[in-house]
Amino acid sequence: MSTQSCVRENVVETRRNAGPGKQRIILIRHGRPALPVAPRTCHRGFGRYIDDYEQAGLDPADVPPEQLRDLVNQLPSVFTSDRKRAHESAKALAPNAELMIDPLFVEAPLARPLIPLLRMRVTKWAVVARVLWHAGHHPGIETYRKAKQRASCAADILTREAHENVCTALIAHGYFNFLIGRELRKRGFQQSGSHRARFWNAVVYERR
Repeated sequence: MSTQSCVRENVVETRRNAGPGKQRIILIRHGRPALPVAPRTCHRGFGRYIDDYEQAGLDPADVPPEQLRDLVNQLPSVFTSDRKRAHESAKALAPNAELMIDPLFVEAPLARPLIPLLRMRVTKWAVVARVLWHAGHHPGIETYRKAKQRASCAADILTREAHENVCTALIAHGYFNFLIGRELRKRGFQQSGSHRARFWNAVVYERR
């Protein structure tokens, strides 16, 4: 399924479930970074790719889906992380909104898996790195426990904003959005849509 189709599916489901008196939080993954997808590479190449990914901005050719722009175009402000790919995505998605940029919303980090002789695409390296991170491989980076604590703080901010202004949106990162969503479900929010590893993926949380 294409990115456009996934966004359309999530937006349609969101509008179907929308109703008066609801608090709404929209979690959106950034668009495609201006970075070519690396071919098969070793663990050192994957480490360099992580560094390049963290520095990359939004690919100028990657325009936000119209359905997603419609979902946030009335918001006076949106939250985003301080990573270039995230706040450039927020600017492209909601050009008239004030950007609330906060490093609290950055992605949960990945460490380079020290696996010699193995060559894989970076997407597969990322899966391996995330599994190892959960298992305790976090040399010099944030741990899973601390990332969950940070997600709880992020959920506090978004919940407070939704309580005050009915609706808010965060344009940030795929896995950290998932962690925030899990915190929101604990607080009684109902989820519309699914967290997928696709650019511009949107998931909506609502409660009365």
